[in-house]
This record gives sequence, structure tokens and C-alpha cells, in this order.
Amino acid sequence: MASIYSYQQLYTFSKNIFIKIGCTNVNAETAAKVLLSADLRGVDSHGIARLTGYIRLWEVNRIKANPDICIVHETPSTATVDGDKGLGLVVAPAAMQIAIDKAKNAGTGWVSVKNSNHFGIAGIHAMMALEHDMIGIAMTNASALVAPTFSIERLLGTNPIAVAIPAGNEAPFVADFATTTAANGKLEILQRKNAVTPEGWVQSKMGEPSTNASEVKNGGALLPLGGDKEHGSHKGYMLGSVVDIFSAILSGANYGPWVPPFPAYVPMPENMPGEGIGHFFGAMRIDAFRPAADFKMHMDKWIQRFSAAKTVAGQPKVIIPGQPETAMEKERMKSGLPLATSVIKELEELGKKFGLSL
Repeated sequence: MASIYSYQQLYTFSKNIFIKIGCTNVNAETAAKVLLSADLRGVDSHGIARLTGYIRLWEVNRIKANPDICIVHETPSTATVDGDKGLGLVVAPAAMQIAIDKAKNAGTGWVSVKNSNHFGIAGIHAMMALEHDMIGIAMTNASALVAPTFSIERLLGTNPIAVAIPAGNEAPFVADFATTTAANGKLEILQRKNAVTPEGWVQSKMGEPSTNASEVKNGGALLPLGGDKEHGSHKGYMLGSVVDIFSAILSGANYGPWVPPFPAYVPMPENMPGEGIGHFFGAMRIDAFRPAADFKMHMDKWIQRFSAAKTVAGQPKVIIPGQPETAMEKERMKSGLPLATSVIKELEELGKKFGLSL
């Protein structure tokens, strides 16, 4: 069962929690907006359900409430940013803004980030470029839960990629996807429902196929996009590897099995080669390639043609990446955000700890 809460109610609660741990008002507002953007867009696994997880990381000194986010290396079109152990919800927007500012001057901007933490959903950061008539790109590595094709070792994270592309009259094209068959958050949702996974999502610790939603907790692993070699898992493995390299080896963050885990109770990996979690952002000015108005007109045409594609009998129309999330955001902003009973209980307990009511 789920209960409905207004966006404003959850935003105010989240912002005040972040203020309670020492965030500035501006950073608390940014963190709350980024966090709740996931709930608004229907990605409930990465929204306010994770608020308690961020606070636990702060409690064990893995997150700084007021980081000194700074550029440690740059050229006219690139930068490396040190997030100073800040909330990824704050570090990521700051880094993406640097990419946008560089793109304004150089045509494109590219920023790799080290020493950060989990940054919420990738799509919201890529979307920052849209209002500037730019294409936005966002990636992040994550704690190792994924076994490369043929392996039983967990060496990669879900390592999402997001690309946001503006259109004219149509809603923007926003692709935001994990490089695994399913994001870990979907497993968490299935666990709350005591449900099983579809085939191809997870494997046991011995590498055997499984549909147990708790398999990763039992030492198993998530599978790369494709599930197995016959269905292209080597391609998902390659995509996840690219994200890891761009986000961490470029910046000096931790990579592979050394990426810090999100749960605060999980021990940190030994002999870590870098600093924190890594992200990668890009911004490309459309008018560096062709007039923005022409591009957006043709994006509209592209979207309209794909939307009109003939479909298999009994199937819905072709989905344009980002359209379901755009529709969900409008609906939930109006009618409210559903929260599972278990999430409500966690948030109420968190509120009591800081003298706040949900």
C-alpha cells in the first residue's frame, strides 16, 4: 500500500533534513530538488526513499554537509572537479554547470568529477543543458554489484548514462538508463513486494541464473545489459566500463571494485586507488553544429515520425525516451507522490531524530 504526499510537503521535509545536518540553505534546496526529481519522474527507487541512506553516510563521516567543490585541473573546454566528499546531489549540478559555462565559450564542455557521492538520477543533471539549447550528457560510476560477462566477481556498478536533447514543440528526448539489465533500485522495489525478478537480471554467487530479488545480498551479482553473451551482455559490460573509465580514471576517483558502497554499514573496500565516487558530464552547444532552431525543428520531426511508427499487433505506440517521465512529472506534481509504507516509516523515524514532522 502507498500513501500520497504533495511535492511541496516532501520537498520541505527533505530540505529541512539537509539543513539539519549542516547544509547551507542553497545546497539544501538543490539537494532536495535533485532527490525529488526522481520521484516526480517515476524513478521511485532513487528519490526520497534514499534520503535516510544519505544521512547515514553523513553520520559515518563519508559525506560533508558543506564541501569545498573546486576545479583542480582545466582547459578552455574541460575540467576536473574535486567534490570534497560532498553530497552528489549538490556536487553534480555544480559540475554540470561548469560544463555548460565552458560550452558557452568553447562550443562544448566536459567535466570529470572525483571525491563525490551518489548523485541521484543521471537524467536530471543532463537536463540542465536543455534550457541553454545544448545537449547534455551525464554518467556516474557506482559501487560494484555487477559481474562482467563470464565472471562471478562483482567489478562494476550499474553505471548509468543519460543524454538530454532539446526539441521545439515536442518534449525533449531524455535517455536515462543503467548499463545493467535492471537498476539495483528495481531490485529494492521487488524486495519490498516480496516479488521475484525476470530472468536475466541477476545471477547467484556461483554464476547460475536466478530470479531471487535478494540474490545480490546473498553474494550474487547484477548482470550487464543483455543478461548473457547470447543476448549481448558483452555490450552492456562495455558500456559500463566506458562509464567507469570516463567517470573515475579520468578524474582520479575510485573505479571497478573499489567504488565506495552506498549503504553506510557496508565496509569500505581496501587499498582504494582514488577518491570517492566519480561522475562525467558533457554539454554541447547545438549552434556549434547548426542553427538551434533548425535542429529543434528536425528533432520535432524525428520524434513525430518515431511516435507514428507502426507497431506489433497488441502493442502500444513506440515510446520516445523521456516522454513517459515528462508525463509522470506533470501528473505527480498535480496529484502527489506515492510512498510505500516502509518508506514512510523510515522517513518518520528520520524526522523524529531531527525534530521534524513528515
